[in-house]
Amino acid sequence: QVQLVESGGGLVQAGGSLRLSCAASGSIFSINVMGWYRQAPGKQRELVATIAKDGTTNYADSVKGRFTISRDNAKNTVYLQMNSLKPEDTAVYKCAADITEYSSGRYSRKYDYWGQGTQVTVSS
Repeated sequence: QVQLVESGGGLVQAGGSLRLSCAASGSIFSINVMGWYRQAPGKQRELVATIAKDGTTNYADSVKGRFTISRDNAKNTVYLQMNSLKPEDTAVYKCAADITEYSSGRYSRKYDYWGQGTQVTVSS
């Protein structure tokens, strides 16, 4: 069984920085795309950034130039470095991954594994 566990959230003043981590564990054969999403109170969940296995990245316009997504394939971990944080970045951040498992002699691919989420609060 695959699990995603996030860490690194917290309270920071506007202009500050935080680094989120998300580690995947379990019977993993390969991890394809990994990404970060966020949801603020009363708002829809939105994509923050994604990174493919080859390192190709994609960012929401609202975070371009401020956030950097990266991954360590050896550790099955994805990171989100968040700089120049703004109050509007306040949200629950969740990581997601497209993972192929290998278990009991069988491969199975699931496109939407999710972590439990970590709160990021930016004060003005």
